[in-house]
Amino acid sequence: MFRISQFMQEIAHPTPLAAARKPPGPVVIWNLIRRCNLTCKHCYSISADKDFAGELSTEEVFAVMDDLKAFRVPVLILSGGEPLLRPDIFDISRRAKQMGFYVGLSSNGTLITKNNIAQIADAGYDYVGISLDGIAATHDTFRRKVGAFQASLNGIRLCREAGIKAGIRYTLTQDNAHDLPALMQLAEDEGIDKFYLSHLNYAGRGNTNRARDAMQETTRHVMDLLFDAAWKSASQGLGREFVTGNNDADGVYLLLWVRKNFPHLEDHIRAKLAQWGGNSSGVNVANIDNLGEVHPDTFWWHYPLGNVRQRPFSQIWQDVSDPLMAGLKAQPRKIKGRCGACAYFDICGGNTRVRALQLTGDPWQEDPACYLSDAEIGLEAPVERIQLTPYTRQMA
Repeated sequence: MFRISQFMQEIAHPTPLAAARKPPGPVVIWNLIRRCNLTCKHCYSISADKDFAGELSTEEVFAVMDDLKAFRVPVLILSGGEPLLRPDIFDISRRAKQMGFYVGLSSNGTLITKNNIAQIADAGYDYVGISLDGIAATHDTFRRKVGAFQASLNGIRLCREAGIKAGIRYTLTQDNAHDLPALMQLAEDEGIDKFYLSHLNYAGRGNTNRARDAMQETTRHVMDLLFDAAWKSASQGLGREFVTGNNDADGVYLLLWVRKNFPHLEDHIRAKLAQWGGNSSGVNVANIDNLGEVHPDTFWWHYPLGNVRQRPFSQIWQDVSDPLMAGLKAQPRKIKGRCGACAYFDICGGNTRVRALQLTGDPWQEDPACYLSDAEIGLEAPVERIQLTPYTRQMA
């Protein structure tokens, strides 16, 4: 996750470069249930409105939480499917808060109503992220349900009225990029605390629809919009938060933005970006799916590392006998192609490995979704790039 607003604050009010802080344990994104009332185009879990057999029981979830706490996991993001469809979601959430976790709820928002908003508030979530993929018709098309936009927006409003920090989650593709300015304006008009933009990652239905991934110029334009909005918020003290995910080239693009607009701060911001370090799948970000399988992050469901029913998460996560985990935890990672030759590898970390895998079969190839030119990343000679192509099959 790339916290744009944090770096904009650093531009507005520079602070000394301190020693990098190592998280005590990974952020765990936990897909507690696969069932969902929607069938979104870019769903990485390929959820559907039906029950899936073999999901962890309440008692099993609690046992895993005990292990996670002992392993010093600081954050649990409770997701799905749609987590509000799980009957014990509030029991799990309250226990997680009582144990001292930072607890987020990742929802499509359509099931947040006047009937359950009191329970949601009582659960004490630190943050509720609700997906909006555009305005009205665009969102409904992505979510494949008429009225989904209005229901999700109502869920955000109910959270805001109940004093719950809530934000928009938006996945960028060529089919909804045109709605981004209006969606950002909606967030401002509604007083929404946080705007999270996810670049499309190639997993589940997101892999099937990758031919609609936003191309380079579209992505650059979108990032310019986000940088301008985040700088306005930071420089005027508005307190709005802008974050992106799933394309760590965003950090390098921000450095180029700083070079253009605040050249006297380039070295300082570069050092801060290097401390961030880019992609942390398999290191500081983890995933547990609905069946208890552990993955390097939420887009690796085709690659199980072990199951919490057989081994504790803490053991699975530290096991580098698996070649993928050994490679992800390597410092630095051994990445091929233009990513490996990039002059800003220390900022980006080689970007997202699952996209390379889905396109080439090799997780250590370059990330095909980097939107920076060879000149911008310091390559002396042009490098032939892996091309984005329409989906043909999922990698085994």
